[in-house]
Amino acid sequence: MNTIRKTTFAILLLAACLIAACKADIARNSDGSINIETTISQEELQDVITASIADPLVKEVTVSMQQGYVLVYGERVRLNDSSRTDTLSFRLEMGVDNGQLTTRISDATLDGIAIEQDRVNLWNERINNRLARQPQRNTTLQSLLITPEAITMAWLVSK
Repeated sequence: MNTIRKTTFAILLLAACLIAACKADIARNSDGSINIETTISQEELQDVITASIADPLVKEVTVSMQQGYVLVYGERVRLNDSSRTDTLSFRLEMGVDNGQLTTRISDATLDGIAIEQDRVNLWNERINNRLARQPQRNTTLQSLLITPEAITMAWLVSK
């Protein structure tokens, strides 16, 4: 029985480390649950957003983390004239709702013109899915903090 417990703990610990591609601090609680604090750097978030946009015409995506939100910028090569580019920008807000990560893109524009909502919704879903990988049903997000230096998320993995 003790072996099963150790195996379960190891699996939970491994799954928790896979929650996000980022740095993690892990602490075990007296009740057997695990607190995990993950930190996502600007560069890591930039990679997540670039992969989520998944448009080969979008180049040089950069993120600027502010207190409480993220500004995203990029250049999109024109399909009919590769010598010209348009500026892509949007605001990304992140939060916690019922133990789950929430993301919301707003003010999405391409050269000042609003980007169609279906595309924005798809980007939002992809960003959320990449950041909130929760392999265990007993994993809940407790808090999230965005600062100019990093995004910090506090997770709880219950027994």
